[in-house]
This record gives sequence, structure tokens and C-alpha cells, in this order.
Amino acid sequence: MRSNHSYRLFIAEKPSLARAIADVLPKPHQKGNGFIKASNGDIVSWCIGHLLEQATPEIYDPKYKKWVMSDLPIVPEKWILMPKDNTKKQFNILVDLINSADQIVHAGDPDREGQLLVDEVLNYCQLPPSKRKAIQRCLISDLNASAVEKSLQQLRNNQDFIPLSTSALARARADWLYGINMSRLCTIVGQKNGYRGVLSIGRVQTPILGLVVRRDLEIAQFVPKPFYEVFAVLQTKDNETFKAKWQPSEACAPYQDEEGRVLVKKLAENVCQRIKGKLGTIDKVSNKKKELAPPMPFNLSALQIEMARKNGLSAQDVLDICQSLYEKHKLITYPRSDCRFLPEDHLKQIMGVKSAIENNCPELQTAIEQASFTLRSKAWNNKKVEAHHAIIPTLRKTKMTNLSDNEKAVYQVIATQYLAQFYPAYKYAELQIDVDIQGGKFIAKANQMLDEGWKILFRNKNYQTDADDNETNGLLTKLVKKGETVQCVDTELLSKETQPPRAFTDATLLSAMTGIARFVKDPEIKKILRETDGLGTEATRAGIIELLFKRQFLTRQGKTIRSTDVGKNLILSLPDIMSMPDMTAHWELQLDEISKKEFSYQQFMHQLNLSLLELVNQLKNARLNIRS
Repeated sequence: MRSNHSYRLFIAEKPSLARAIADVLPKPHQKGNGFIKASNGDIVSWCIGHLLEQATPEIYDPKYKKWVMSDLPIVPEKWILMPKDNTKKQFNILVDLINSADQIVHAGDPDREGQLLVDEVLNYCQLPPSKRKAIQRCLISDLNASAVEKSLQQLRNNQDFIPLSTSALARARADWLYGINMSRLCTIVGQKNGYRGVLSIGRVQTPILGLVVRRDLEIAQFVPKPFYEVFAVLQTKDNETFKAKWQPSEACAPYQDEEGRVLVKKLAENVCQRIKGKLGTIDKVSNKKKELAPPMPFNLSALQIEMARKNGLSAQDVLDICQSLYEKHKLITYPRSDCRFLPEDHLKQIMGVKSAIENNCPELQTAIEQASFTLRSKAWNNKKVEAHHAIIPTLRKTKMTNLSDNEKAVYQVIATQYLAQFYPAYKYAELQIDVDIQGGKFIAKANQMLDEGWKILFRNKNYQTDADDNETNGLLTKLVKKGETVQCVDTELLSKETQPPRAFTDATLLSAMTGIARFVKDPEIKKILRETDGLGTEATRAGIIELLFKRQFLTRQGKTIRSTDVGKNLILSLPDIMSMPDMTAHWELQLDEISKKEFSYQQFMHQLNLSLLELVNQLKNARLNIRS
């Protein structure tokens, strides 16, 4: 037993996590002001998100109150963190507890930001080296009592996580340097040119705005072009018919666009005349059996994209609903996850999760009955799970009347995706017939479902796959063979028009942010972005999109997201490096390397300061054509 004055202090990231930790500590509990005390003397306290924030420029020097070009770039020599005004009371309580605690357990969320959030409070307290080295780390990604208890039995040394904390610190300081300096710079230049507002710049928000602006400009400048497709209607010796599409040869290249579409009607008409009534020869027949594994459990972005498509919810809506399902109802695991895999340890909980879904979602009863809980999808893989795992239902059972309609909808979608892991693959046959008619190549494609597998769960929603891409082509019941002849009994000439790209919606903008690599030309940067998971993080994407609306750079038109004139003009006035995702890609790569001890904080900040100086010099005399 500890004496009355020695105790272990758990510091959680939020009150909800603190309550979950306290729930597994010896009872009775004593509720204090900003903490909970267990009967064995252990105390649980909490942050409320970041309790400290970066000081504003004028704290470093009062002259920075005025926005003056010659002061830029502002680069603090010694960084200052200050307690946030609205959470100062909790901050002071926590500092007192830290200073008098015997042993400290860091229980921030298991990610870069969660690590820094508690570490910065501990650093602020300037603890003696021995006490600092003894701090332990508790990683909790599931608020259910059994999971929390298990985490408390697997404490690690907090020193192991210093690189993760350093990486988060580098990101926070870099974002401050970039945001403060570039926003001041663009605002000063904008004001010189007659703009009266503040022009907010950020290393993630500005490239996102750039994506929307470039898409809007493509739509505005789009000129539709007619193009033509030719189909041959072919009859076999058994009088079965099928359609095959003409594949233009290299000789037709001058009459095609870069996507291979034929732009000259006369050429298409000539093909129709040349083949009608003629015999064709079967060049090749391929009948491949294919399988499609079930979709993986959700990470936050995949869930946000799904709910935007299905229910029209914004990214912020989904994040808020998930936080409530996680913290308040304890029905789902940690929601700000960027991972779609599950730890193999979770295999033991399958029947418990199944039982919870059964209780919470009677609508999924049939889905549960048809599932085979001995099947194992590729979702369970320890090697692919880092700080978090995919978002899945917990073991908790509840009365669903306590939930809002949107909370029920999100829970059901997460539960359905989890159940899909216990369904067989979707199986189909892919048939392709290549036909030669008068020296021209024609291809017929069709798919035939062999086993619906997991797709039975998603019948009423469009789960587009390769298997769905082709029109069903009146599949031949008697397969033709290579070398057989077929008769071209008719032709079809389809006249179509090229379509402009579609304006972004919540779903497609999130999808673009997570798959940002496809908007980048540089192959090296493309590769980095594929590996670092796009623009922003799972936790920040929703907030950044909302910020762009708040700044009136973006606006909604029905379901679409469009840029405002101010947003457009800002992007068109900036150097490309500021509105393209390339710089963020480099940052993310280096931040990731810092967390793995492959790159140093000093190198990162040195490179950043050099590029800031370069941008300031480049933009000082720029012309921002923006009007209030």
C-alpha cells in the first residue's frame, strides 16, 4: 500500500478517457475538482485537448502587434507555450498533481498529437530528470473496461515515444511559422492591392483550396467535344447475338483525343459501312474466374467518404458523431484512426462484438445469421497495425433509443463493414471475345456473377468494382471458340459528348485529400504521398475543410463545394508551391522520418526557415489581384 502522500497519476487526453481509466481502478472513488481518486490512492486527471498553445508573435516582441513586411519572417529563438485561457483552471490543477505525484502515467491518445499534448504539459513542469525518466506510457484505443484494463497491464516507458513527440512538435512549430508568416505576408500584399480582409494561409488548407479552385477552373473552361463509338452486332452459328466494340488502330490516332476517343464522325461511319453484312473471325476467347475480397473495416476518412455518399453528412458531422459514439456511448473503438487493419488479438473478441451488434442492430440479424464467423479476412494483421486499428464496434450493448438517427446510421455502417469480414469473396467470370472483321479489331466484354459473397450485405448501395464496369452483354449461353466465324448482322454508331470534370462534394474532396497522389505529376512526390496518406491527417481534415468555409474561400452550392471569387483569386495570385500538395508531401515524409529517428528536428526546421525566407522574398513585390 502506498502512503497517503504517494500516488500514481494517470493523465488522460480528455475527461471521457479519464472516466474509462478510473472505472477499472479500485472503488470507491472520490471525485475531486478536476480529478478522480481511487481507493488505492491512484489519481486520474485529464487535459481538455491541448491545454497549452503557441504564443502569438506579439508575446515574443510587442512590435509584432503591427503587421509590417520588414519584420518577416518571424522566427522565435526560444519557443514559448502559454496556458489556454478557457482551460487554465484544469491546467493549474494538473500542474499541481504532476508536481506532487509519485509516479506519472501518460495516457494521451495513441498518436502523434496525443503524445505531444500530454508531453508538453509534463515539459512545462520542468520535472527532475529521475522523475521524468520514470514516466510510463499507457496506450488506449478502446474505451471498454476489458481493453482499458489490458492497457494498464502493458505500460511502457514514455521515453520510447520521444521521437513521436518530437515529430508532433516539429509539425506544430512548422505550421505556426508557415501560417503566421505567410498569412501576414499575403494580407500585407493584399492590402497594398486594395483587399481589406485577412488572407489566411496554411500548409494544408491552401493546397486543399488549390484543388477546388483548379477543378472549378477546369469546369468553367471546359468545351464539350462530340466523339463516336462503333458497335458490331454479331451472330454466331447457333443464332446467338452479342455486341462487340470497335478498337481503333494506330492509323486512327490523328482522329482521336488523348483518351483514345474518335472525334471524326466520317471515320466511324466508314467503319460501319465496311463491316455490315461481313463475316468476322473469333481471334481470342478468354473466360477468367475472378474474386473480390470483402471491403476492409473503416478508418476515419473511408467512413467520412461513405457517410457523405450515403447520408450527405459532412466530414465534421461524421467526426462529431464518431466522437460521441466513442466517448459518450462507448459503442465504437478509437475513431480518429488512419488504419484499416485489426490486431490478431481481436480475433478473441469476435463473438462478443457479434453479440453486441445483434443487441444494438436488430436490422442486421439476417446479416449475422448468414455470416460465417470462422472465416478470416485479411483485416487481421499485426504487422499493419501501428498506434491505432480500424474502427469497429465494441463489446458494449445499449438501448439504441439513446442514440440520434445519425449516430444509429453511422454505427450500423461500421457494424455492417465489420460483418463483411465474415463473408466469402464475391466471385464472377470475366468473359472477353476478340473479333476480327475486315481487318478491324472488335471486343465484347461481359461479366457473370458466380457467387454474390459479401456483396449481399450491400445490395441496396452501389459498391462499384471492376466486376461491374461492363454492361452485361447478353452473355452467350454457348461459348464461341477461337477460329469460329460470326456474321455482322448490324452496326450501331453512338454519338456522345465529352463531359466536364465534376465539382467536388464532401465525399470526393475527402477522397481527393486521402488520394492526393493522383493530383501530382512528380513521380517522387507521388510515391511519398501514397505512403504518407495524403493531405492532412484523419483528425484534421474535417476541421480544415470547415475552416475554408469559415474564411469564405469555399461555399456550398447544393451538394457541391465551390471556390468563392476571393478563394479563386488568392490561389491564382500565389506561387504554385504554396497551393500544390508537394510541399506538404515533403513535410509529412520528414515528420514521419523524425518519428522513426531517421531525420532530425534541427534539419527539418533549418530547411523550413530557408524556404520561408525564399517565399517572403518572392512574394514581397507580388501582385495579389483580390478585391473585398
